Amino acid sequence: MDRRRLLAGTATGALALTLPLGLVGCMAADESSAAAADFITVDGQRLLRGGEPYRIVGANLWYAAWLGADADYGDRARLMRELDRLQALGINNLRIMAAAEEGPLNNSIKPGFTHPDGSANVAMFEGLDFAMAEIAKRDMTAVLVLSNFWEWSGGLQTLLQRVTGQYMDMGDPAHPWPEFADATAEFYANADAVALYHAHLRDMVSRTNSITGTTYADDPAIMSWQLANEPRPGGSDAAIARNGEAYLAWISGTAELIRSLDANHLVSLGQEGTQATNGSEELVALAHAQIDYVTAHIWPLNWGWVSGDDLAGTWPAAQELVSAYLATHTSIATGLNKPLLVEEFGFPRDGEAYSPEATTNFRQLYYRTIYDAVEASWRDGGPLQGSNFWAWNGEARAAHPDFHFRDGDRAYMGDPPHEPQGWYGNFDSDAAMLGLIRDHVRAKCRGLTEPCPA
Repeated sequence: MDRRRLLAGTATGALALTLPLGLVGCMAADESSAAAADFITVDGQRLLRGGEPYRIVGANLWYAAWLGADADYGDRARLMRELDRLQALGINNLRIMAAAEEGPLNNSIKPGFTHPDGSANVAMFEGLDFAMAEIAKRDMTAVLVLSNFWEWSGGLQTLLQRVTGQYMDMGDPAHPWPEFADATAEFYANADAVALYHAHLRDMVSRTNSITGTTYADDPAIMSWQLANEPRPGGSDAAIARNGEAYLAWISGTAELIRSLDANHLVSLGQEGTQATNGSEELVALAHAQIDYVTAHIWPLNWGWVSGDDLAGTWPAAQELVSAYLATHTSIATGLNKPLLVEEFGFPRDGEAYSPEATTNFRQLYYRTIYDAVEASWRDGGPLQGSNFWAWNGEARAAHPDFHFRDGDRAYMGDPPHEPQGWYGNFDSDAAMLGLIRDHVRAKCRGLTEPCPA
């Protein structure tokens, strides 16, 4: 996610795209062996684990591998404390980064999983190993994200830079929106850049956990491999039309590669939904044709639906837009007969303040809107199977009065380092937010045999 962008997002209507060869439906995993090993599977619009419905009350914890690293930037004790807090809260799924590409982009996080020359940062891989071992101990699952459309973890733009020598910074005044998105979408048709991406994917999917000795392909704590964070076919209508075929071919080919290496786990895309396609529902459906479940992300402030300095005045109209976005993607998932997850949703604190002392009244209204839709789907047998809020800050606090992250800071939180620290994340002291999440967990447990936190 890149929360600095404000998009007009006008609809393009149906795109004249043909389906790439091979994009004809999901490969079926061996459901009997998956159930026996407690892997998460898909049955129509439901997620199952051990043959029982698997409802998700999740969070985003992108920085888990950084904390898990046995390095000066790691903090394994803190990681275990944060996982304990999330487990006690009733969170059962975490979405975390399994890639970060160091490079020349202004906001590219350092360290990454790969150094600027493409070589592996062993400490980061082992940090993910430690995080996955601890997640498994708590009977939680994780979505592992294999790259990023946005610049804050290096991402696809950095992979392009490694093969072309050229790059574009997000937010460069010389290249206003949507030039960054259009330039990054050139990745899909660049065979050399895709080869670098696939090389990291192979390393990760084929990896053996250095802590547990379990191969990642055999680890039931992994829920799905995710192709990237918010991959878009472009920003402008012209770029989307130009890149659409290559975009769909990249999705199809990558899904096929993952399944050739790992027959046990689901494959997800990480797409925002129609906000990523300038309104085209057709392209969202095509993008998920060979993907196991549909994803949607919802960002009212980023998308200009609310004003941070007038949440009271702008929230009512935004709530209608949120509900309409949920309805649109519920319809897409129903048409595909696949589950739907709202795997990113975030909202500012009151007054768009960053301090943990600031109230969260409008954030609570927003979360309740998402959670009400999820709970209704659980009751009514709809495709919306759960959500992951953005994001968990836990015990971290901004190190500086201006709330900016500086090189050398180690208090990682849900707001990536290029963003104001405390913008969207929930702190361990946010009593009202934590109470709302606990109520949602109790709703999840109704009608299920799994134990529910008190």
